[in-house]
Amino acid sequence: VQLQASGGGWVQPGNSLRLSCAASGSIFSISAMGWYRQAPGKQREWVAIISSSGSTNYEDSVKGRFTISRDNPKNTMYLQMNSLKPEDTAVYYCNAGVRIDIYRPYENYWGQGTQVTVSS
Repeated sequence: VQLQASGGGWVQPGNSLRLSCAASGSIFSISAMGWYRQAPGKQREWVAIISSSGSTNYEDSVKGRFTISRDNPKNTMYLQMNSLKPEDTAVYYCNAGVRIDIYRPYENYWGQGTQVTVSS
């Protein structure tokens, strides 16, 4: 199983980016999926999470600006980031609980990260 994150880049403050995270490989089902980020010199922090049924939760600093969504048939998750601020600059990682068959438990997988830089 692999998670491939994409969509990062450089934007000016106030602009938007959309991140994607595609899961591939031997996948029976995916439970919760989430986005995390790590800024230079800081610990990785949780940003947003979405359950398999579509329930969402956000870290306070991104509420009202970021929207997490998922396309279950495509095993893909998105993060629409609007009104970006310099403090959003970080490497963004995707995470998912994946079950490869009915006989095995869910296991945690991470994507490789995509850089988001917000500056003028």
